[in-house]
Amino acid sequence: MDFNLTQEQKQFAEAVRRWVEKDYHFEQRKQIIASAAGISDAAWAALAGLGATALPLPEAQGGFDGSAIDMQVVMQELGRGLVVEPYFATLFGAEFLKRAGSQPALLEQVAGGALKLAVALTEKQSRHDLSDIATSASANAGGYLLHGTKTVVLHGAQAGRLIVSARSSGAQRATAGISLFVVDAGAAGVTRRDYRTIDGLRAADIHFDQVQVAAGALLGQLDQGWELLDACADYGVTLLCAEAIGVMEALTAATLDYLKTRSQFGVPIGKFQVLQHRMAEMFMEMEQARAMATLAAVKVSSDDAEERRRTVSAAKARVGQAARFVGQQAVQLHGGMGVTNELPAAHMFKRLSMIELSLGDTDHHLARFAAQPGFKKSA
Repeated sequence: MDFNLTQEQKQFAEAVRRWVEKDYHFEQRKQIIASAAGISDAAWAALAGLGATALPLPEAQGGFDGSAIDMQVVMQELGRGLVVEPYFATLFGAEFLKRAGSQPALLEQVAGGALKLAVALTEKQSRHDLSDIATSASANAGGYLLHGTKTVVLHGAQAGRLIVSARSSGAQRATAGISLFVVDAGAAGVTRRDYRTIDGLRAADIHFDQVQVAAGALLGQLDQGWELLDACADYGVTLLCAEAIGVMEALTAATLDYLKTRSQFGVPIGKFQVLQHRMAEMFMEMEQARAMATLAAVKVSSDDAEERRRTVSAAKARVGQAARFVGQQAVQLHGGMGVTNELPAAHMFKRLSMIELSLGDTDHHLARFAAQPGFKKSA
């Protein structure tokens, strides 16, 4: 299998990197985070102008039919630049619409940058179990009534539409009886509490108080949304893995630069062999994670659901382990400065920590990997 990027992918990556370096540098990012909105309309317009919002969407809706590998290229560059815009949330949500084969008008708006999406899957009791859903959906003459609360919805307050999982039948933690809906974020009965997360992004707790949605808001089949949810969640995991690789690349480079400039006993501390060994270990961890992230991006579109789940969970677990190791080593090598907000390293470590917890942490995905058919425990 050829893992080399195509010329087009390289050019796209370079275009995104130039934009980040020119218009989304560290000081600019801090200003965006400190703003009331927490995101930048100018940055979003730039991403749309680059074609990033249209990249994975169907040509019929103004997209470029980009693969998960194409998206990996973009996410790595956004990770390297610590971009806090709602790109992941929007394209994660678009995957639900694309796989469901519905709402083409919304996909056109996403492709053109006119619409932001958010995915409301988690609840206070669910932790990493996306099938643990207390939010209810009951049918009525007008379609469905949604009632319940979703927590830590990434960029939930910045989105125009929400992808919401709800329990339409069955027990609270059963995979059967789950339905998915696209909901207008401004609909009557929707209340959003916006806040900043530790990595500088925005999230929201969203309450649905008997929110009326039309029958056409249903994505896929009633009570049969689990397979769609599971497949889209795996797609979201591959995007997060790619972003983590970009963050680790930037953090490793920043640490190496620090070792070359910070002097002790009259020489740069990078001259000390023990620190050189640490840098080598960070690099190896990152490269192993990169290989698994790439494999996940290849397999996430597989028709074999077991293979997809197995590969994606293996990648998320390996990336999570590498993110923790690289982040902790970088902070130690920076000394006390490594945890101050004045240096990008601290922000990178925080983002890596949040990625590790998003859509299932390392322990969750190790357990999911082991639960897949064909896995054999060692004696």
